[in-house]
Amino acid sequence: MLLVALKVRYPQQITILRGNHESRQITQVYGFYDECLRKYGNANVWKIFTDLFDYFPLTTLVESEIFCLHGGLSPFIETLDNIRNFDHVQEIPHEGPMCDLLWSDPDDRCGWGISPRGARYTFGQDISEQFNHTNNLKLIARAHQLVMEGFNWGHEQKVVTIFSAPNYCYRCGNMASILEVDDCKDHTFIQWPLKLTKYMSVVGCSLSQHPGEESRM
Repeated sequence: MLLVALKVRYPQQITILRGNHESRQITQVYGFYDECLRKYGNANVWKIFTDLFDYFPLTTLVESEIFCLHGGLSPFIETLDNIRNFDHVQEIPHEGPMCDLLWSDPDDRCGWGISPRGARYTFGQDISEQFNHTNNLKLIARAHQLVMEGFNWGHEQKVVTIFSAPNYCYRCGNMASILEVDDCKDHTFIQWPLKLTKYMSVVGCSLSQHPGEESRM
């Protein structure tokens, strides 16, 4: 709710992407539905928010080089135009390319695999490299997996996983992080509890000055 309020207050500075938890089914499993019932006495607020989730963009581009999304790639999506051309204003389906974008994970094995989550696919370094090459991208930035340091590079720094929930479920003991990319082509991971980790990068852009300004798909 705070993020939505900030989006309303600063519409040009904040972009909110849809994740796999922004669905009617998952919010009833992981507590948002129950929280709305406790605080407001009925499910009206939950319904308003889950209707709103249908309109969240699934992916975004930063400076035309960083592809941001919640989950991962899909064997049914080869180009960014494939994403632009399908109707995402709907509840998250149980299968298909829209579902893949929110549920798939990178893997150390090459090619496509069946996800151990039981939902959608895993994709190897060869897949991410081909996708980046086809779409002139430098980096895929995604979330969806708990990583103990708050971030984790994969596929020879073609993919990065960023996890922003510290001590997930109040028991995992993990750090959280956010990624800043500045005009000097440095990646800085701001970790919580507070810790700064810098990496040199080939990506030249600035999230701090122009967050989320690129095309949304």
